This record gives sequence, C-alpha cells and structure tokens, in this order.
Amino acid sequence: MAGPTDLGFDPWDPAFLADPYPAYAELRARGRVIRYEPTDQWLVPHHADVSALLRDRRLGRTYQHRFSHEEFGRTPPAPEHEPFHTLNDHGMLDLEPPDHTRIRRLVSKAFTPRTVDRLKPYVQHLAGDLVAALVHHGGGDLLTDVAEPLPVAVIAEMLGIPEADRAPLRPWSAAICGMYELNPSEDTAAQAVQASVEFSEYLRLLIAARRKEPGEDLISGLIAAHDEDDDRLTEQEMISTAVLLLNAGHEATVNATVNGWWALFRNPGQLAALRADHSLIPSAIEELMRYDTPLQLFERWVLDDIEIDGTVIPRGSEIAMLFGSANHDPAVFTDPDRLDLTRTDNPHISFSAGIHYCIGAPLARIELAASMTALLQQAPTLTLAAEPTRKPNFVIRGLEGLSVEVE
Repeated sequence: MAGPTDLGFDPWDPAFLADPYPAYAELRARGRVIRYEPTDQWLVPHHADVSALLRDRRLGRTYQHRFSHEEFGRTPPAPEHEPFHTLNDHGMLDLEPPDHTRIRRLVSKAFTPRTVDRLKPYVQHLAGDLVAALVHHGGGDLLTDVAEPLPVAVIAEMLGIPEADRAPLRPWSAAICGMYELNPSEDTAAQAVQASVEFSEYLRLLIAARRKEPGEDLISGLIAAHDEDDDRLTEQEMISTAVLLLNAGHEATVNATVNGWWALFRNPGQLAALRADHSLIPSAIEELMRYDTPLQLFERWVLDDIEIDGTVIPRGSEIAMLFGSANHDPAVFTDPDRLDLTRTDNPHISFSAGIHYCIGAPLARIELAASMTALLQQAPTLTLAAEPTRKPNFVIRGLEGLSVEVE
C-alpha cells in the first residue's frame, strides 16, 4: 500500500500544506483511485470521478440510516465525544434522505434567490464599512478585519443572534471544524466537544426566547416549522442546523477571501487586470475558488460496493474526494495551475455537487463580491505587508492571517 512518501501526499507536512497541487498531479498520474493507509481511505483525485461520486447514491455522508456501526464494520465514536457527534450528526450535511430532504426543504426557504438578493444591500453596506475602517488605519489583518466579520455578521443576522452574543461564534466554529481534519487529536476532540456543549446550550436558550417572542429571523422560522409543519424539525435538528449554517456559512467565505487575495498578491499581473476592470469580479471569484480551494477534501462512506477503474471498493470503506485536485485537473481546465481571472469555462466543484451542494453558495458569492468590490474601490493600492503563515490544516484550507497595507 502506498504511504505518504511515495505518493507525495502528506496532509501533515508543512511543505505539502503550503502547496499541495504538485502532489495532486502525482496522484492523478498514479490512477483514478488510490488506497491511503494513514487515514484508511481511498483517495479520488480526478474531476470526472469526484463529480460523479458526489451524485452517486451508493455513497453517503452517513451510514447510520442503513447500518449500525457494527454492521458497517466501524468502531462507534468514543463516549466522551458524544456531544460533538450529537450536534454534527443531526445537521443536514451529515444526513441522507429522507431526513436530509426534509430538513433541506425547510431551510431552503431562507435561501431562495429572492431572499438572498434582499440581503445584498446589507452585505454591501457592511463590507464597505469594514473596508473603510481598514483604510482608515492604513491597513491591518485582512482576515480579522474584513474576511471574518462580514460572513459571521451576515449569517448571525439571518439566524437572529444578537450582536452582543456574537463574539464566541467564530471560536466555537473553529473548535468544531477541527474535527473535520484527518485523524484529529484528542486535544482537538476535547475542544470540539466543549464548543459543541456551549454552542448547543446557547442555542437552546435562544430558541426558548424566540418561542416567547418570535422575530423575522431564521431561528423563528425553524421554530414555526417545528410547531406547525408536517415535516417538522426536532429541537436537536434546529440546533444542529443553526450550527451548520453558521459554520458552513462563513468558513468557506473567510478562507476563499484570504486565499484569494494571497493568490492575487502572488500574481500581480492578474491583480492589475482586476483593478483596471472591475467587471472581472464575478469570473475572478469563481477562478480564485478554483485556484486555491477552501475545502480540499470531502468524505463519503461506501454504502454498497462500487468499482472505479477496475478497483472494487467494498461497502464500509471511506472515500476521500480531493476537491483541490479535481479543480486542477488538466482534463477539465486548460493550464490549470495558472491563475486566469478571465477563465469562463470553469466547472469547479468548490461548492460540492449533488444533494449536498452548498445551500449558501449564492450568499457566499454575494459576500465575496461585496468585499472584493469594496477593497478594489476603497483600497486600490492595497499591498501585502508580510508573508502569511498557512494554518496547519489540510481539509479546511486557510491562512493564520493576511497582513496588508494601504498607501
């Protein structure tokens, strides 16, 4: 079986984390599916396979709708991790039909094109204010000053979380998302469990308050669905859905923002073209999400045996679909390692596909466009102040910060 060294794929190696794309090219040359012992997974690096498998109902984000842990040949989670798994396993990202269908149908009412479009002025105004403050101070950390507060505020506003209560949201999210990395440590698990307990308790109290005094927010809407709809949500599903929307609703946007600007600073010709022509913003957003993908890997369980290129992958296996590799597949993208903001044929899969396609993708695009527009308009001389440090994460790809200056 191939190991980290002979594959060039080592998600714990800082050199790999700095630039995983050459290793992905090696994986694609190796084949369509590669067994990877360190994580007990099958790696799938090609765009066509990843795209097809995301839609394949023989795979699932969970197996518990069909099998017990023992029947599936898997060890149950450690009892001390139970608060995390209770929270995580009741969110629609980790559910399969019919529960996934029921919850997504209720939540999607808050993400209709009309609803999302109504948020655009709020998002643009907030992005403008955040960038104005950055400019006023002559620069700062693009991550903490613009990239983080914008989507956190937007999703918190949608959920109806009061401004005074928002400070813990990002730390809670970061702790919970640590469990999505490969082979998380016990310390990571302990932090995720603590955050799960605290976040769940906060939302339980907020739901109780909204029951007494409903508002126009999403949590009030979920309560109404819980109380009145035939497809009602349990309270745990409401809590898990709110946490998922907060986490998924900002993690990708935060990392796409800083990854994107770091890519622009490393490609000054493309940045100059964008500054000269703001009509490139929509295609620039798609290209930057492809070029340095915020979510590098997405996992699925094999519910029924499948075959890929003559290799049978048995039920009970786990497949790791490499989004970052798929987005650099030369079979789909011309000159994939080149940043090209004018790229029009760009079927990237950064928002996934199939029934688990990102429900918040339209909102994420509005947020990314708002911050990019504000930065281009108000900070046309924005420059990098210091080389950034990449977070020691693989699955969720981002930076520790992005220090910038405004001349």
